Amino acid sequence: MPDSMTLLLVEDNDQQRQKFAAILEFVAQGAVNVTDSSRALDFLDDRTEAVLLGNCGSTERLVELFSEIKKKSESTPVVLFLAEDSDRSLDKNMVQSAFAMLNLPLRYSELSDLLQRAEVFNLGRKRGGGGGVNLDLFRSLVGNSRGVIEVRKLIEQVANSEATVLILGESGTGKEVVARNLHYHSVRRDKPFVPINCGAIPGELLESELFGHEKGAFTGAISARRGRFEMAEGGTLFLDEIGDMPMSMQVKLLRVLQERTFERVGGNKELKADVRVIAATHQNLEELIKDGSFREDLYYRLNVFPIDMPPLRERMDDVPLLVNELIARMENEKRGSVRFTPAAMIALCQYRWPGNVRELSNLLERMVIMYPYGIVDVADLPEKFRPIGTVSEDAPSIHFEQHLMPSADFQTSRLPREGIDLKEHISSMECSLIKQALDDAGGVVAHAAKRLKMRRTTLVEKLRKYGLQRTETMTEI
Repeated sequence: MPDSMTLLLVEDNDQQRQKFAAILEFVAQGAVNVTDSSRALDFLDDRTEAVLLGNCGSTERLVELFSEIKKKSESTPVVLFLAEDSDRSLDKNMVQSAFAMLNLPLRYSELSDLLQRAEVFNLGRKRGGGGGVNLDLFRSLVGNSRGVIEVRKLIEQVANSEATVLILGESGTGKEVVARNLHYHSVRRDKPFVPINCGAIPGELLESELFGHEKGAFTGAISARRGRFEMAEGGTLFLDEIGDMPMSMQVKLLRVLQERTFERVGGNKELKADVRVIAATHQNLEELIKDGSFREDLYYRLNVFPIDMPPLRERMDDVPLLVNELIARMENEKRGSVRFTPAAMIALCQYRWPGNVRELSNLLERMVIMYPYGIVDVADLPEKFRPIGTVSEDAPSIHFEQHLMPSADFQTSRLPREGIDLKEHISSMECSLIKQALDDAGGVVAHAAKRLKMRRTTLVEKLRKYGLQRTETMTEI
């Protein structure tokens, strides 16, 4: 989160207020104004980027304060903190108008993601866009690692300028995601974003693809055709894999970047190029310059503002957040879902990910197909993702969400020095035992209930509670 982000926390319970304030100051890394419901409006001003409403004494007072905040600052995001035992019969208008609602206790990943979305919403609000920035794109840069935070900061700094950006990083790290964020957070966001992969188009056709051609310019040119520069007029042209561009085309691209004009193939009319150019490559362009396969003058013309996208192996703490985000997208797209045990998640965090986020996304799709709405343990992962030997002491310390990753590890042992969440641990044990009973019973719920010495209806309720959806092989009798 940027240092300038200012939050307003409203909470009438003194103990909760101190607790929430400490959490928010840690996550937001910015100013947090803290007050109770009686003085909330006094603290609300133009610098407030989000209001977080907790306990206001009563549901009636919460609804009243929410309305007052919206009257004073309609576009300020308002987030509701809802306790598990709170009255869920909240005012429908308030629920629809709220920026988000978070259930207590607060979870770091959920709160961090929320503040990121609020940050982007405010970027759009400050530019007069009414908060209409594409939030899904920004969320695709999910993560709290130093590298991702730095990338988000660089995007915020350069998005509204006309500077040419060069995005560097290995294949699959999300370079096009960065490019799309730059476009959608800029003043050009209402104009086209046009990508082209310079390595996927033969060199003899690339000129026509970029600049277009006139009728009869070459064999097969039966009509005039616009190129990518014309398609991107007023918007952004994304040149992916720029390192694969032939030398002959590099000269012509350099001229366009310098003169901001070009001609169609076979034409003599000079056209203006009102586009912002963003380039990306997984190659080391300086090494290509030494080899004589990339022009040094073009490199310096492109490398005005470089952004390095870190490989996934350097941001292992982000793996659980990425998994949650990618699974949430699949659920929203009705493509299925899956859950991972903590042991399986640790295995994913120890894998080196040579294919980066793209490889992770492909694995999740595979697991969704193989174990629809199931729970994936280490043994269920493809062999190359399983750790060899014991878990390394250097493995990142990760907080796993209970509802996403019920544990299969229920061995009795000494209490860890840092303590445990007993309620979560017991729930994880229960979920794992239910899964084992169902496996042993061949998916027959009644037989599994007998093995667990509980009523069938009780087991059905627990299946719903833990999101263990019945598969085709799971039956009642």
